[in-house]
Amino acid sequence: MSVEVIIRPLAPGDRDPWRDLWRAYLAFYETEVPDENYQSTWERLLGGAPYDPSGLIAVVGDRPVGLVHYLFHRHCWRVENVCYLQDLYADPAVRGHGVGRALIEAVYKAADDAGCPSVYWMTQDFNATARRLYDRLATLTPFIKYQR
Repeated sequence: MSVEVIIRPLAPGDRDPWRDLWRAYLAFYETEVPDENYQSTWERLLGGAPYDPSGLIAVVGDRPVGLVHYLFHRHCWRVENVCYLQDLYADPAVRGHGVGRALIEAVYKAADDAGCPSVYWMTQDFNATARRLYDRLATLTPFIKYQR
């Protein structure tokens, strides 16, 4: 059963609920960032510079229940920019009710509107619940991530 989910761009008044949702997202991945990262990320999400990330928030009723961050960037294999969906989170209380799907589809629309033919993201292999959704909305690639 799905619920009515409203997806909209982040607004200045969303700072506290956004921070709570992003903190929960980071905790899911067993990490945290310094307070300065919250401030910097928030400013970038609302900044509007060409390569700043963008953010959307999912609302059910009057309660923020999810978020997504994404950014457009150039790519050597394409003339067009591509879209990286960086962070996606739905409150556990609403998982399975269409929030994640609505957020991903909103990023797909933003990418389409910006002329980006490709949207990609990563998740950890143990994130089985989310991967079931991702398998329905995208194609799993064989790439492996390395990081310094």
